[in-house]
Amino acid sequence: MATDQAQSEQRGETYDQFEERITRISNVGNAAGILRWDQEVVMPEEGTPARAQQLSALSSISHELLTADETGDLLETLESAELGDEQQAAVREVRRQYDRETSVPQELVEEISETSANAHPTWKQAKEEDDFEQFAPTLEKLVELKREYAEHIDPDADPYAVLFADYEPYLDLETAERVLDRLREELVPLIDAIQDSDVDLATDTFAGEFDDDDQEALARDVLDALGYDWGRGRLDTAPHPFSSGTQFDARVTTRFEEDDLLGSLTSTIHEFGHANYTLGLPDEAYGTPLGDSRDLTVHESQSRLWENHVGRSQPFWEQFLPTVADRFGELEDATPEEAYEAANQVYDDNLIRVEADELTYHLHIVIRFEIERDLISGDLDVEDVPEVWNDKYEEYLGVRPETDAEGCLQDIHWSHGSFGYFPTYSLGSVLAAQLYAAAEDDLGDLDDDIRAGEFDELNGWLREQIHQHGCRYTTPDLIEEATGEEFTADYFLGYVKSKYGELYDLEDY
Repeated sequence: MATDQAQSEQRGETYDQFEERITRISNVGNAAGILRWDQEVVMPEEGTPARAQQLSALSSISHELLTADETGDLLETLESAELGDEQQAAVREVRRQYDRETSVPQELVEEISETSANAHPTWKQAKEEDDFEQFAPTLEKLVELKREYAEHIDPDADPYAVLFADYEPYLDLETAERVLDRLREELVPLIDAIQDSDVDLATDTFAGEFDDDDQEALARDVLDALGYDWGRGRLDTAPHPFSSGTQFDARVTTRFEEDDLLGSLTSTIHEFGHANYTLGLPDEAYGTPLGDSRDLTVHESQSRLWENHVGRSQPFWEQFLPTVADRFGELEDATPEEAYEAANQVYDDNLIRVEADELTYHLHIVIRFEIERDLISGDLDVEDVPEVWNDKYEEYLGVRPETDAEGCLQDIHWSHGSFGYFPTYSLGSVLAAQLYAAAEDDLGDLDDDIRAGEFDELNGWLREQIHQHGCRYTTPDLIEEATGEEFTADYFLGYVKSKYGELYDLEDY
């Protein structure tokens, strides 16, 4: 008995050392996150040289702490010890990070970082001058470097699968491909049917020019209505809206354009979804994987659920339109039905991903996914990207870019070397529909709650089923725990076919 007690105490001491170490690593990363937020939101324009050094230093410290022999020794000891489920989960998550980071030579990490840093201004200039050839050599270099990176991590695996796992480690690439293939196969005919429809939605409901200060006041109104915790958050503007932070400080940014009131509102609701997830993580597990969010598919599911299933629903507009009209008197004659139609119109000529509607958005993602997968596999040469991009847009969306700036140069992701990121946007939307359906199975129809501006039940369900678990479960296990089913596109496809079939009076939907 005494020996067992001594071993238990030793395990406890070792785990405490492990937790102290990973909390320190997490704090370094969170400090870097605040610096990145500051850079995007309030940093003076000429602060970049110092900020780059600051972020580089924090990145190096974090890498050194994670890959140190001490971390490896702690992991090895704990993996052979008897631990509780939550402790095992924390060890699993850190082990995965440790193995990946120790597999890649530091020189390669630095070369990728330097190439990416230099790629951004090259991409920016190429986009401004509509000249893909300027960016092509840099893109080719990044593709080569990321192939090498993937080979170091797992030389026997599909390199694109290795890169995809940087963003979604537990949903395998086969699952992502299966879901995206279904979206392509079933959304293209639905979009074609919508374009053939004679129905004219009230697309000009929010036409006009709207003051930035008044738009900000409305953004605060909608955050209030949804239950944003201002004691642990704030609202600011950024060129590209984002949310970042921890369960103690989860900030929202949005942007305002005087002729796009609806865009700023939906963007704010989207970022609320991200921040709301972060704020729902358990306080007591801060700094450990149990207090960190699951990966990008789950995070995107939270933003898409609030943006689309709540913010684009007719009950939401029945509840919130009077608030909009109070801020903007010129909209006092708009009806909830008109607002709903405007929020859900399907564009027939949009080339830009970030301006896409809820439905066609996913074909923008499918196109990027197919191209970057072929780039990494070597089945597509960089020089052929513009033509393939334009052909796919014509085939899937019926539009053809006239310039590279509105075509293959529109996104920043490839200049960061972020191959494998794009699929998580669509996977998150698919998961949002599955989670919303499961919530309604448990809680009943949510329309009346939304119509009354009551979001506590839905948010409580998300807290219990998703947020409180942090990284305790892998993504597939978390989905099954929350919904009782494996990850599936059935609910998303059922949702969009029903919604848009009714909006556009489609007989076959």
